[in-house]
Amino acid sequence: MLEADVAIIGGGPGGYVCGIRSAQLGLRTVVIEADKLGGECLNYGCIPSKSLITVSKLVDKVKEAESFGLKATGVSVDFVQLQKWKSEIVSKLVGGVEGLLRGYHATVVFGMATVVSKDRLEVATSQGKEEISFKKLVIATGTRTSALPGLEFDGDLVISSKEGLELMGAPNQLVIVGGGAIGLEFASMFQKLGSRVSIIEIMDQLLPGTDPEIVRVVQRKLEARGAKVHLKSKVIHIVKKGSEAEVEVETPGGRATITADKVLVSVGRKPRTENLNLAALGVRTDPRGYVITNERMETNVPGIFAIGDVRGPPLLAHKASKEGIVAAECIAGLPSAADWKVVPDAVFCDPEVASAGLSEAKAIEGGYKVKRSRFQFAALGRALSAGEPEGFVKVVANEDGGLVLGVQIVGPEASNLISEVALAIEMGATVEDIAMTIHPHPTLPEAIMEASESAAGHPVHQLRT
Repeated sequence: MLEADVAIIGGGPGGYVCGIRSAQLGLRTVVIEADKLGGECLNYGCIPSKSLITVSKLVDKVKEAESFGLKATGVSVDFVQLQKWKSEIVSKLVGGVEGLLRGYHATVVFGMATVVSKDRLEVATSQGKEEISFKKLVIATGTRTSALPGLEFDGDLVISSKEGLELMGAPNQLVIVGGGAIGLEFASMFQKLGSRVSIIEIMDQLLPGTDPEIVRVVQRKLEARGAKVHLKSKVIHIVKKGSEAEVEVETPGGRATITADKVLVSVGRKPRTENLNLAALGVRTDPRGYVITNERMETNVPGIFAIGDVRGPPLLAHKASKEGIVAAECIAGLPSAADWKVVPDAVFCDPEVASAGLSEAKAIEGGYKVKRSRFQFAALGRALSAGEPEGFVKVVANEDGGLVLGVQIVGPEASNLISEVALAIEMGATVEDIAMTIHPHPTLPEAIMEASESAAGHPVHQLRT
């Protein structure tokens, strides 16, 4: 029987980071992974999708390049080579994760874990069953894709994001059920690779919960490229006819039938907690099945912790990693806790969307007297010279004192720009602090400075309102 100070079930961005930190702190650490180290994000989500998105953006830039004076002909995508390149990136990163764990002397066991008691679990490996005794347990099992009744995945016509990332060609007609982050990333990507896209979203806007001003920019870009967006709509049923599917959709204007050769369903995720015997252990979960913890990542059962997506939204890899560090440090006896002010978010659609802190609506709802300001990328030299003028930076501040409450960005490189904002909010910065910070010119982060100057009452490159 393997003996461990801490056993971690799940080797994704929460679990493997927790494993590394635990081992660094001198704990005998065992990480159990049912599939591949790196989890969904590295193997079937974040990394492969961004690899394909990068290629789609490059293809799009080449096609638009004639307006810049660059003429290129015969541009095409070799999907065999593209998938090979994507797989090589994933393999390299997975190998890096395993190397780090073993380098810090953490033990990695591949197999399906079943929790037997509060101090013992069993792992069904390819060689048979292995028993592990532990002092502390960390649940880092993540989530799985949700299916809809009548839209069950078949891996061929009706696919999940995982199969979508493995396609060997762009579908001619792609129907995406669900207009959230994953749905919009696939919509933007496959549009650029040549697909005609239809998006079915049951709510009244794309990216539900996001500032509507931000979403409108993304929707306009999608529709300008030919996408059909059906809001407040739902799929009634589909009829499979050979290599195609007829998707019947109920819309506010009546029923419509859309023909597609792929239907990608992205309607959310649910916690992966089977085999964990949570009820028998007495671990509390919320009504949706997510594990409840305190700020130290500990459940109501002493010695059992949970981190990452299995704890519930926001379902973000970087949040899971930070929670993994907190759990490891708490297990080691350090005074650690999840005391961050913001968890930044990014959606890699076109244009990109990123946010940190409170939206204008949430700030008002929270009782703040809000001052908002915007700066358009169309007025920014770097955005124009890059041929990406769509979007803006929106700063939400407390009118009394100018404390930055939140920032939302839609536009070029929003995912890279948002970290400055997250740091500013964590440090309690005011709009004056950001406005007084010299930003290099010409760069995209100047838009954050310009919006902050406006919020502070002394805009330079836009008229005072």
